[in-house]
Amino acid sequence: MSERNIVFIALFAALIAALGLIPALKLPFGVPVTAQSLGVMLCGTILGGKRGALAALLFVLLVAVGLPLLSGGRGGLVVFVSPSVGFLVGFPVAAWVTGTVVERWRTMHIGIAALLGSLLGSIVLLYIMGITGMSIVLDKSFYESLLLMGWFIPGDIVKAVVASAITVGLWNTRPNSVLSRSTMS
Repeated sequence: MSERNIVFIALFAALIAALGLIPALKLPFGVPVTAQSLGVMLCGTILGGKRGALAALLFVLLVAVGLPLLSGGRGGLVVFVSPSVGFLVGFPVAAWVTGTVVERWRTMHIGIAALLGSLLGSIVLLYIMGITGMSIVLDKSFYESLLLMGWFIPGDIVKAVVASAITVGLWNTRPNSVLSRSTMS
């Protein structure tokens, strides 16, 4: 892997961490509302599937070793038994799916591909993983956990639109920096 790719992976892991610094709304059932899923979307839409997944995986590994990178300064192995565990372990998978959609749908406008990739990978798939983790940790049915998470969906759709807009803006100004579509990657 090139030094350029390693730098991008590290930078996007840092982006996910930085988006956790934005004050989060803590819900009574333990899942905070954060901007970190926007970072996961951008990992995929800009870096592509493989590099995006590696950036998100690096972030998860840094959290696992104890760095307080999640909202509220959380980190360490204890987060892997919290209600948000499914979302956390789903970050790399969501970034991979998001990026793979953008890479594979090259004939589609970058903004539409980024939006659809974000919706499929970083919302649908991530919600399936997150809700599954929540239902296990909280000992609730999948349906009960889905009802708890339902009101997050509008905000995440807004994040997908923002990720698409950022990707389009970057594509229009510096196309080779959008590695999901770049011929130089």
